[in-house]
Amino acid sequence: MLTLRTAENQTAPGKPTVNAEEGNGSPQICRVCGDKATGYHFNVMSCEGCKGFFRRAMKCNIRLRCPFRKGNCEITQKTRRQCQACRLRKCLESGMKKEMIMSDAAVEQRRALIRRKRRERIRMQPPGARSLTEEQRTMIRELMDAQMKTFDTTFSHFKDFRLPEVLSSSREIPQSMQTPLGEEATQWSQIRKDLCSVKVSLQLRGEDGSVWNYRPPADNGGKEIFSMLPHMADMTTYMFKGIINFAKVISHFRDLPIEDQISLLKGATFELCQLRFNMVFNAETGTWECGRLSYCLEDPEGDFQQLLLEPVLKFHYMLKKLQLHKEEYVLMQAISLFSPDRPGVVQRSVVDQLQERFAIALKAYIEYNRPQPAHRFLFLKVMATLTELRSISAQHTQRLLRIQDIHPFATPLMCELFSISDH
Repeated sequence: MLTLRTAENQTAPGKPTVNAEEGNGSPQICRVCGDKATGYHFNVMSCEGCKGFFRRAMKCNIRLRCPFRKGNCEITQKTRRQCQACRLRKCLESGMKKEMIMSDAAVEQRRALIRRKRRERIRMQPPGARSLTEEQRTMIRELMDAQMKTFDTTFSHFKDFRLPEVLSSSREIPQSMQTPLGEEATQWSQIRKDLCSVKVSLQLRGEDGSVWNYRPPADNGGKEIFSMLPHMADMTTYMFKGIINFAKVISHFRDLPIEDQISLLKGATFELCQLRFNMVFNAETGTWECGRLSYCLEDPEGDFQQLLLEPVLKFHYMLKKLQLHKEEYVLMQAISLFSPDRPGVVQRSVVDQLQERFAIALKAYIEYNRPQPAHRFLFLKVMATLTELRSISAQHTQRLLRIQDIHPFATPLMCELFSISDH
C-alpha cells in the first residue's frame, strides 16, 4: 500500500522562457538548490520546487526567520526544506524577481487558454486517422496490463469484510443521534438526506452454494442508515488499494515526483473507483456484480426516474449506455489520473502533456475501432462524462466528510486519501 504524505509544493505553472538544457543537450541545474531545472522562472534557471516556493513566499508576504539563527544556511536539494528564510534569501540572491509573478487571475486565464488550445488540437485531428501510432499502442498495452494486474472483476481477493447488521430496536446508537439539537440537527438532517435517497440491498453467495440476503430495513429512527457503512468502507478500501497499485504499474506515473503521485491519487481515486465499478454494473437489473457479492438498487416507490436524480446512479447509467471497450475504460482512468489541476501538483506541464497524449490516444482508438457514423460523437461524450464525474467526486467528498464528522466510519486509507484528520 502506498503511504500518503502531504505534498510540499503547490504552485501554478510558470512557463519557461527556454528549455532547461544547454546547447549540447546537457541538463541545467537549479541555481537555488542544485536540483534539475525545468527552465527560467521569475528570471532564474530553477526547478519546479523552488519556483513554487518563491511564488508562495512572495504572495504570502510573511517575514521568515532562520531557525538556526545563522542566516547563511547551505541550500541544497536535500536541505531546502529545513530553512525557508535562507531558501528565500538564496532565491533573491540568484536573481528571482517578485514583479515577474503572475496574478491568480492571469494564471487562470493562461490555463484556460492552454486547455482551449488542447481541445482544439484534439478536435482538429483529421477524421481519416484510421490507425494508432506505435507509441499509442504501447501506451494502451501498458494500461491494459496494469488493469489486468490490479483489478480482479471476480473480487476473489476481497475477503475479511464486515457485513451489514440488521439493527434491532434494542441496539443503541450514538447519544448525539438520539436527540439532535441546533447545528447537530441540521447536520443530521443532511446526512439522512445523503444516505436515504437510495437504498442498496446486498446478496452474498457462499462457496457451498448458500445465499445470504440483506435488504435495508424501513426507517427505524435513523439507525438503519449506518448498517451498510462498515461494509462499504471495506469495499471502498479494497478498490482504492487496487487503484493505487494500478497507478504504480504505469511507467509515466512512476517517473513523477512522489509529491505529485500522492496529489494525483488523492484527486482521482474516487473517480477511478467509479469507472471500475461501472465495468461490473448491469444496467438492465440495476446491479453491481462483484463476484460472490451483488449490490442491487432498491426502488420501493416504483419510481425509477426518482432514482436517477441521484448523481452517482445517473452517471453509471449514462456511462454504461456508451457500451465502452475495456481499452476505452482504461484510457478514461489514465485521463482522470493525470489531471494537472489537482491540488498540490507541482509538475503541472508534464502531467498536462501526459493527459493530452492519453486523450489523443482515446480519440484515435475510437476512430480506428468504431468507424460507424453512430460513434461519431463518442469521444466528446466520454470527455463530457469525465467532466461530470469530476463534479460528482467533489459532492461525494463533502458527503463523506459530513458523515465522518458525526459518525466516523472511514478506514485509515480512506482518511489519507480524503485528507481526513483525527479529531
